[in-house]
Amino acid sequence: MSGKYWAKGEAFIAAVQRPQKRLFLLLILISIVVAGLSGYGLWMVAFPGLSNISEYLPILVGSLLALVLFIIAIGFLGIITALFGLPTPPVFLGLAWSAINLFFPLSIQIAKIFDIEKEQVERSFIEVSNHLVRKKNIKVKPEKLLILSPHCIQKESCPHKITRDTANCKQCGQCPVGSLVALAKVYGVNLAVVTGGTLARKAVKALRPGAVLAIACERDLTSGIQDVFPLPAVGILNQRPEGPCCNTVVDLDKVEKAITDFLR
Repeated sequence: MSGKYWAKGEAFIAAVQRPQKRLFLLLILISIVVAGLSGYGLWMVAFPGLSNISEYLPILVGSLLALVLFIIAIGFLGIITALFGLPTPPVFLGLAWSAINLFFPLSIQIAKIFDIEKEQVERSFIEVSNHLVRKKNIKVKPEKLLILSPHCIQKESCPHKITRDTANCKQCGQCPVGSLVALAKVYGVNLAVVTGGTLARKAVKALRPGAVLAIACERDLTSGIQDVFPLPAVGILNQRPEGPCCNTVVDLDKVEKAITDFLR
């Protein structure tokens, strides 16, 4: 990728540390422990009332709670095996997806206790999620792949608005939109530039893709990945050399690599 926006992007990348998958894994593990202890505490509190209804009810409820925790633990094990490159049964990957989406909100709250920035957790979440998607080796036809990009990736002063139709882009090279349009044409995939999560969900609903390649900031990527679940989605962080929501850029090499990974 070349041009002024690439130079800005390089400066931004240099300023941001590479997200670590182990951070989110640690938070997930703590979340599972907290959930287990909370479930056990609730069961102990409810035990007298349940036993008054039926002597078998406490055992039944306890067994169900234990089963849920066991399934969640299997999901966590699926994450670990996938991240270490070990053979992972598809059912484990499915449970892993469910586990990370279920415990993400609790992980954010636990991170606050340890004074860990929310964006750091979100970057770690995106890394783990992307790894799991790639591990599943999902392949789709070009027309079933949707690239979602935020409108802030377009140069702010550009008069040609492309949120309704990306064909309005004149490909002047002043921002990454022209390159994204060119990539979409080369590979025959869909490209939508949206102004927010509502329009992104609308685009997904309208096109019904088999997979999504999303470009956004940490907050929008994490919420978007969770919104489209169980639809496979790979997230690529945009770069914000001029601050959030203004003339953002993206590494086009990463975008093209993600496209080719998805295509049959």
